[in-house]
Amino acid sequence: MAARTLFSKSKDGHGGGKPLPPELRHTPWRDVAASYAWPLLATMLGAGCATPSLMPTPNLYGHTSDNPFANVPPAFRTNTADVIYLTDRAPDGDRAKDPKYGFKRSLSLAFGMTTVGIGNTMSWDDLVTVSRSAERQRQAPMRIIETREMGLFPPVPTREVEHDGQWVESPESVIARRAAEAQFKALVAERLALTPKKEVYVFIHGTGSDFASPMYVMAGLWHFMGRCGVPVVYTWPSSGSGESLGGYDYDRESSEFTVYHLKQFLRLLATCPGLEKVHIIAHSRGTDTALAAIRELNIEISAAGGNTRKALKLGCFVLAAADMDLEVSMQRVSAERLMQVPEQMVLYVSPTDMRLRLASFFFGSKDRLGQSHVGDRTPRRAELLSHLPGIQFIDARVAGSGRGSHFYFYGHPAVSSDLILLMRDNRGPGAANGRPLFREADGLWRIDEDYPAPEQGAHR
Repeated sequence: MAARTLFSKSKDGHGGGKPLPPELRHTPWRDVAASYAWPLLATMLGAGCATPSLMPTPNLYGHTSDNPFANVPPAFRTNTADVIYLTDRAPDGDRAKDPKYGFKRSLSLAFGMTTVGIGNTMSWDDLVTVSRSAERQRQAPMRIIETREMGLFPPVPTREVEHDGQWVESPESVIARRAAEAQFKALVAERLALTPKKEVYVFIHGTGSDFASPMYVMAGLWHFMGRCGVPVVYTWPSSGSGESLGGYDYDRESSEFTVYHLKQFLRLLATCPGLEKVHIIAHSRGTDTALAAIRELNIEISAAGGNTRKALKLGCFVLAAADMDLEVSMQRVSAERLMQVPEQMVLYVSPTDMRLRLASFFFGSKDRLGQSHVGDRTPRRAELLSHLPGIQFIDARVAGSGRGSHFYFYGHPAVSSDLILLMRDNRGPGAANGRPLFREADGLWRIDEDYPAPEQGAHR
């Protein structure tokens, strides 16, 4: 009897009947599970956003004479990067002396500062040389030098007391919350004072991430943006492990648990004096968390007669490699008109994102939002995408199916170049706006390997 293969069809073409990717077809189930598919799935779940060294030099600098470091403020001309963090991860050990945040959940939102070292003992001039070299002669390893917790909000749900027949937040909780809010505003004001650009860049990671990995990502992006504005990481209690499906399930529920705290943070951030704009970069499963928070805030603010974009000071909203069901995304975004909330809503997608392809198969989803690529013009997908007008879909076909394909938004020099032009300069898509993306017939934009070379796409 022939060995059973991991391939089946369903009557309606949905759910678990979706066939494996071609490279996994016609392989015995036991062999796939034991030696190939499960390790790949574990990698998908647990790779996180870890980067052991400074991200590759964006094409924007490696292939041109542009120097983003010429105007870096003197206070930032070091081989370190200070990143503000907010987290509802529970600490391991003494949170006052040396906080080590793990994967367990905390009912309280903490904030502080993490100092990331780049290049060990490398001087600023040497770091600039490395950062402008497409082919580096020296490596620039990254490490956490110090993490300092600087404030803690009261636990949620807060303690309630009865007052005049109503249940309200206790006076002790109000005092503690206002004190934490004042401390946070002071921290943001201190960092804004060091930069001429009064804007904040917030990174929200995906599943399987530890505390340190998103710090490296944000520090690298901020460094290559010319160290402008204030870098912030919102890190939620992801397990940091891909050893089992249970770890992914825990992360998915944690990504829902953290939505209230994320809303709490975004509301507070927008009230910081001197802050002009907030930009958000969400990756993988973090895109679902970010969309849920923005959606709920939009409902609250709109119901009160306010304007969500103004209330949150929301500039660019980037969803990279979105680990979300396409139909769920349509409901979240289209039904509440979320595409109109930020100044620009941008989705980086790739058909060669192996981790999203495996997630789609193993978790029974027909389509993932992060795979809405050029070339897939099936009637069903076209109909769904028609409900998401005003969103920039960027087809990052530069990402291969090998190592790092899920992290192309900062790991590939072409895509990171576009992200910088978008986030730092708030440029719209197209050569006329200084982002020479190629416009496909179906409305999606495309990034090629040599982007942002002026001649890109001219022969197409």
